[in-house]
Amino acid sequence: MACALRSAVVACPYDTGTPRRACTLVVEVLKVSPEGPDPRTVQYAARLITRGEVVGIPTDTFYGLAADPFNLAAVEQVYQLKGRPEQKALPVLVSSIEQAVSLVRELPDSFLKLARKFWPGALTLVVDAAHGIPLKVTGNTGRIALRWANSQVACAIIEAAGMPVTGTSANISGFPACSNAEQLVKQMGDRLRLILDAGETGAALGSTIVDLRGDNWRVLREGTVSENDIRAALTE
Repeated sequence: MACALRSAVVACPYDTGTPRRACTLVVEVLKVSPEGPDPRTVQYAARLITRGEVVGIPTDTFYGLAADPFNLAAVEQVYQLKGRPEQKALPVLVSSIEQAVSLVRELPDSFLKLARKFWPGALTLVVDAAHGIPLKVTGNTGRIALRWANSQVACAIIEAAGMPVTGTSANISGFPACSNAEQLVKQMGDRLRLILDAGETGAALGSTIVDLRGDNWRVLREGTVSENDIRAALTE
């Protein structure tokens, strides 16, 4: 596994003492093929995630922060590393429609219509979370944002980990999303243990986010998939 190690002296994000101590964090950057990721690299990243670490991974839109959504300490790390308000849910990445359905409490008909039409792809669907999903990952809303990304790397990691992973964009809140590993190293290289570098994603927009409630739906954020595309899929 070819890698690059980069280090910086920073205020340690995991130290809750006052005053905050300085520590040296070394981010490991591993090159990975977007079409055929090396199984050893995938297994390595998956092991870190299952042990509670947060890993920067490529998706089909922007790079994301992958962590175990069932591990409250890992979820807390994502919020802290990103500086994300905890009332905002963390999107969760899956590798199949069946896996997504297992995370939903009540499945609207529109969910399957949209998932079958646009997944894998740049569409995030917000629905009621199944019992057993930590409230923290839903931003204390009881609603979960699900996406099956069209990314061989992300899907391989999910399969290797044996569970879905968080998929919030890998950037500090308020700063631009990262479409390559270089941008991610500059923004968060002093906060992450590992970044998988699959090169430029080529994305200009993030995923479209659609909120589904029974027979009703609304676009919370229009991204790659247009609102007209959503409307057309639901009326087919």
